[in-house]
Amino acid sequence: MSTITERRLGRGGLRVSAIGLGCMGMSEFYDPAKMDDAESVRVIHRYLDAGGNFLDTADMYGSGRNEELVGSAIAGRRNKVVLATKFGNVRGPKGEFLGVRGDPTYVRQCCDKSLSRLKVDAIDLYYQHRVDPKVPIEDTVGAMAELVTAGKVRFLGLSEAAPDTLRRAAAVHPIAALQTEYSLWSRDPEDRILATTRELGIGFVAYSPLGRGFLTAQFRSLDDLPADDYRRNSPRFQGGNFQKNLELVKQVQELAREKGCTPSQLALAWVLAQGEDIVPIPGTKQSRYLDENLASLTVRLSPAELRRIDAILPAGSTAGDRYPAQSMQAVNR
Repeated sequence: MSTITERRLGRGGLRVSAIGLGCMGMSEFYDPAKMDDAESVRVIHRYLDAGGNFLDTADMYGSGRNEELVGSAIAGRRNKVVLATKFGNVRGPKGEFLGVRGDPTYVRQCCDKSLSRLKVDAIDLYYQHRVDPKVPIEDTVGAMAELVTAGKVRFLGLSEAAPDTLRRAAAVHPIAALQTEYSLWSRDPEDRILATTRELGIGFVAYSPLGRGFLTAQFRSLDDLPADDYRRNSPRFQGGNFQKNLELVKQVQELAREKGCTPSQLALAWVLAQGEDIVPIPGTKQSRYLDENLASLTVRLSPAELRRIDAILPAGSTAGDRYPAQSMQAVNR
């Protein structure tokens, strides 16, 4: 396995592995029929044993089940883990999505529930999962800052926040990280977001750095996805968009072949090469894919190779929005 180096998130001293482990798919969304808690715990342990320390979960993943799973996996290993979780996406008793909340009462309630499910005394990095447009960000971050004072949280983060929101949040309390989708096929942050995080000294955590698995080159048609896989609702996986995006991935495959690595490793190496302040968190629930992802740390892309990738996959070349229309309203706000 690769030696996992560390990167710094923000200016407050938070250091994490250069590649994190996204745990979302272990409890919901991706191929639900193949969820196996015992295997997921083995994957988490394998990641920690390889020298990784950055685990990402959220209270909405599996409606709390994912936090419970992560909590059980890190029992006895808490001192080796930088634990990140999120609040803000509200779900009902049947898992239905009920919107976004960022009011101070909800912030406090969510934190206590997450601590209980995770069975820890403090959360290392606590994100607002989506910005609540009904509540001033100053009020939400103010409540989050109180959690830091109380010792329940160490560092604060936001997810899918727009540049102006980030500025307002950072004026209330230091923000260690912004988590937003970023990959070869989702380059939106390059427009204004990365410039803002760098100006403010905020780290950038890239979720879905493998394009929800599309950049692994494993999919040939929508039929390769299980019937209950949530990616079937993603515009980029549908109709003509799928075929157009498949052509882009074929070019990624060719570059990877020339480089002597897998498409996944090339895609992760590209994200890592975009700056020392960027930490991708690919998710997996299989050990072989974990090993493949971690090995991307040994793939070095030269300036000429990066220019070639830019020419093949320029920003905006992917067909389709990142999410269905309703979900798109909740990002970058």
